[in-house]
Amino acid sequence: MTTSTPEPGTYVEPGEFKRDTNYITTRITADGRDGYPVEPGRYRLIAARACPWANRTLIVRRLLGLESALSLGLCGPTHDKRSWTFDLDPGEVDPVLGIHFLRDAYLKRYPDYPRGITVPAVVDVPTGQVVTNDYAQMTLDFSTEWEEFHRPGAPKLYPKDLRDEIDTVNKRVYTEVNNGVYRCGFAGDQQAYDAAYDRLFTALDWLTERLATQRYLVGDTITEADVRLFTTLARFDPVYHGHFKCNRQKLTELPVLWAYARDLYQTPGFGDTIDFVQIKQHYYIVHTDINPTRIVPKGPELGDWLTPHGRETLGGSAFGDGTAPPPPLPAERVPAGHAPA
Repeated sequence: MTTSTPEPGTYVEPGEFKRDTNYITTRITADGRDGYPVEPGRYRLIAARACPWANRTLIVRRLLGLESALSLGLCGPTHDKRSWTFDLDPGEVDPVLGIHFLRDAYLKRYPDYPRGITVPAVVDVPTGQVVTNDYAQMTLDFSTEWEEFHRPGAPKLYPKDLRDEIDTVNKRVYTEVNNGVYRCGFAGDQQAYDAAYDRLFTALDWLTERLATQRYLVGDTITEADVRLFTTLARFDPVYHGHFKCNRQKLTELPVLWAYARDLYQTPGFGDTIDFVQIKQHYYIVHTDINPTRIVPKGPELGDWLTPHGRETLGGSAFGDGTAPPPPLPAERVPAGHAPA
């Protein structure tokens, strides 16, 4: 266990927030063309329940039934500018990789790695080296390259006949919503914040119109597009509305999006990956330049996530001809009291 002094990060930048999107783009594929073939048991997915980008991988791994093929390591909800850490594990060390700092896996492959240490990441267990942290490609590859190891009845999250539409929707959702909330929260001046706020709620209005007449974002079943939007909506009222000043309305005040989010939350594989306690701890404790007191708010109340949503009347079904995933593995369940039961 480390006893070194934490080093707070800095998140607010002058003017408009610009995300560093230069990720490690090595891919794990069925044919191993990048040197990393799909092999059950070889790789370890490192995620954090607090992080929306990592939360996507938790959902997709659950929906596709990849638990036995791809092991999971979970970092704690807080970190400093050095690295995410395995402070939830005994001795604060990942039991498979034997490391406290996730950065050790990055530095083992790239000794001079110049960028931030991010989750999700996939680590090659035999070498202890990070393979990829390209979260956008990661879940697509889970759907396509890992297909041999999907569970019976797994949904088609990235079906070939819908990929163009999924990609188009995902692009707008990413720029305007997934990253849009961060542009609001990390804006360095009023002008940048105002522009980011307007873009975000313009996109939420577009999504409201789209989802008013169809149950899911693309097609009649859940797809990758729903996964990507859901992880932002789940965090909207607990953190983005207040902490990031995305406060035209709460999610609970947007009837279509609130019903859509509850529909997904109540779908196996979605809500059972959400840890509201860790989500709030991450944002309010880590972003000290926004919340210097590091006080974590007690609210909002979360019980309404389990109320009826009425979206069945729009048709469609979450898994189509497939089946819901079984309950989470006991070791991977969200702790009691961290989500509405």
